[in-house]
Amino acid sequence: DPHNKELHDLIGELSTRSEEFRRRWGAHDVRHHGTGFKTFHHSAVGELTLAFEGLEMAAEPGLTLTIYTAEPGSPSAERMQLLASLAASENADSAPHVSERSLTDG
Repeated sequence: DPHNKELHDLIGELSTRSEEFRRRWGAHDVRHHGTGFKTFHHSAVGELTLAFEGLEMAAEPGLTLTIYTAEPGSPSAERMQLLASLAASENADSAPHVSERSLTDG
């Protein structure tokens, strides 16, 4: 936001204190990263390193669908399988149960 005084003050302070910040800020090397890797920490399964790809939605300008995948056979893929199992178990436990009797009583 070009009108944000607090942001301008912060950038000024960082620029006076850090040569590296000054160099990077001056380069304005900002770009959209449509693909790459991202590491997450999940409380139930631990660290997950996933590849991602952002797909621009032609029918909805400005909307991006981001897909995350784990490398097959990797520890992250195993953890994703475990996470899927945990989620399926939780869904099964919370689903309403129908007894056989209620099905046959019609």
